Amino acid sequence: MSQKKNYQFTSESVSEGHPDKVSDRVSDAIVDMLIAIKPDARVAVETLTTTNRVVLAGEINMHDPDIKVENEKFIAKAREAIRDIGYEQEGFHWQNAEIECLIHGQSAHIAQGVDGRDDREEGAGDQGIMFGYAVDETPSLMPAPIALAHDLVKALAKARHDGTRKEFLPDAKSQVSLQYENGKPVGASSIVVSSQHIAGLSQGDMRELVRPFVVDVLPEGWMCPEEEFYVNPTGAFEIGGPDGDAGLTGRKIIVDTYGGAAPHGGGAFSGKDPTKVDRSAAYAARYLAKNVVAAGIAQKCLIQLSYAIGVAKPLSVYVDCSGTAQVDEEKLSAILQEMVDLSPRGIRDHLQLNQPIYERTAAYGHFGREPDADGGFSWEKTDLVNALKSAF
Repeated sequence: MSQKKNYQFTSESVSEGHPDKVSDRVSDAIVDMLIAIKPDARVAVETLTTTNRVVLAGEINMHDPDIKVENEKFIAKAREAIRDIGYEQEGFHWQNAEIECLIHGQSAHIAQGVDGRDDREEGAGDQGIMFGYAVDETPSLMPAPIALAHDLVKALAKARHDGTRKEFLPDAKSQVSLQYENGKPVGASSIVVSSQHIAGLSQGDMRELVRPFVVDVLPEGWMCPEEEFYVNPTGAFEIGGPDGDAGLTGRKIIVDTYGGAAPHGGGAFSGKDPTKVDRSAAYAARYLAKNVVAAGIAQKCLIQLSYAIGVAKPLSVYVDCSGTAQVDEEKLSAILQEMVDLSPRGIRDHLQLNQPIYERTAAYGHFGREPDADGGFSWEKTDLVNALKSAF
């Protein structure tokens, strides 16, 4: 995030019906299905969606030759996810879309570098860098622009699902620009909402249908100037979703994380089981950063972790509090590593990630959510706060 005091910053979000998010949802539904069968299943599944067609590809390892998962089960799970999103359109329908499954077994060469043995601890599934971030701008300790952008498309989806606004269709996007003064957000400078809709509605109709949702989501007095409020700027938005634009798993990584307010290592989350550090280490980094800010040790905290394939321990743990830390950052890094084992297995055990908790993460961000009773979003807990306060 900018170190300037006065500036504008923008983040975007997309709804569960955006074609890329449909792909993420299908991939994560398959991850959950396989982890429910075998908690230590290895899964890396990609999904392509386009006009009435879905292609599933990737590799799995169930660690048990007696467990057979037929292609029909993957296809049925994909249809179930698409139905739950709400696609029953001529160009993309959960019931009659053609679904091709190309999922196969995991490469033995990848498995040999990752699997634990008696003489070696389980290594990371790939090399890579992962970031976690937290800032005291919102109760969820997320940057305000991405938090509000998520809330907007989530509100539109809720109204569509509960029948309040039958005019709305599944595909939607939001973009929120906030004005910062003295480093804190004070109001919206512009709002953009694009929502797929039923036939026969004008741009003006949609503007007034969307307006109350924007006003309700924004803090009181934060509404942007009227001339900076854009709804469906191109006009009609009747053809949407995978029929309007092809979707792929993992193409919305900035939407999934911090809306551009913090770096992203490059790896996507969806479609990957928690042995993949692209996913689990990014969750762990957010967990640590959030606890640092929740403990009052810093107003903002960025943590970077790096890994090498087949190597268990992180190669580096970098902590940067942008000059807001009340303690020495090197000491903070050392204490965080004492509190949480940041090996792939250590992260999974600490956050209890070997559970079918991933389909729910596919839309509206992986961070800033409330922890669920069944273990979902465990990385959003602030259970290290007391220990951090005691350490300092």
